[in-house]
Amino acid sequence: MKSALLSLCVSATVCLLGTFAVAADSVTVTSLMSKDLPDYPGKEGLMISVEYAPGASDPIHTHDAHAFVYVLEGSIVMQVKGGEEVALSPGETWYEGPTDVHTVGRNASTSEPAKFIVVLLKNKGAPVLTPVE
Repeated sequence: MKSALLSLCVSATVCLLGTFAVAADSVTVTSLMSKDLPDYPGKEGLMISVEYAPGASDPIHTHDAHAFVYVLEGSIVMQVKGGEEVALSPGETWYEGPTDVHTVGRNASTSEPAKFIVVLLKNKGAPVLTPVE
């Protein structure tokens, strides 16, 4: 668990620093685009791609952002505190609000990878995620 948490935090930090990929254990996060939003002072849009290795999962966290997810490959399972687990397949979407606590984020498969795109609307310079204990 600590290894997964460290991996995700390192990956998220790298996303803030530039456009390149980083592989950390079982999750690969690639920053695809970052754009200031002049119509919304102090806000930015960030697009990332996330790839889960078979059986990979995220630690519990928040984004303090509007997060829009689009599944490209495989199947993922998502859940926010107070909500039900949702299995998503290619072409399906998911939304997470700034106050949501992301309790489940994992690859539904133990044999195939899963890949998805996330668009975050967040405060400029804010971290991509914050772990929750």
